[in-house]
Amino acid sequence: MDPSELRYLEDEDTSTMKVIKGTTMGLVVGTIWGTIVASWQDVPRVEKHVALPGLIRTLKMMGNYGATFAAVGGVYIGVEQLLQNYRMKRDLFNGAVGGFVAGATILGYKGRSINTAIKAGATLAATSAFIDSGEQTTRIDNGKEYFPYTTKKRSTIES
Repeated sequence: MDPSELRYLEDEDTSTMKVIKGTTMGLVVGTIWGTIVASWQDVPRVEKHVALPGLIRTLKMMGNYGATFAAVGGVYIGVEQLLQNYRMKRDLFNGAVGGFVAGATILGYKGRSINTAIKAGATLAATSAFIDSGEQTTRIDNGKEYFPYTTKKRSTIES
């Protein structure tokens, strides 16, 4: 592997920390999405022995969506990091495999169908590959270091 490519593999975060961050982000986004979806549906009618049925239903939906998004995020990042460390490459293949595994296992399990698992895995793999195909870079690596500040010393006399 080229030494210039190794620089991109050396992040401040370990693979474990990235999985934790992905899972946490999935939990937060899923919980917010669960709240939005719950607010779009009609409030259940009041039953005799159930206090605050709308709140209970909303909390259940928040938990369900949060857990699903957290699982997808954790599996996606985990498989991506596993492949990245195994292959010693950082490319769109890692994300595509991570997307397929996450979609097929988590969403396929929830759908309880092989057909659903393959469709969900393929959709997440294609989405990940599409996003990663842009390489998410703004500069071409030509060996120069770009600083948000100047490294030259200024003279003490300002004119």
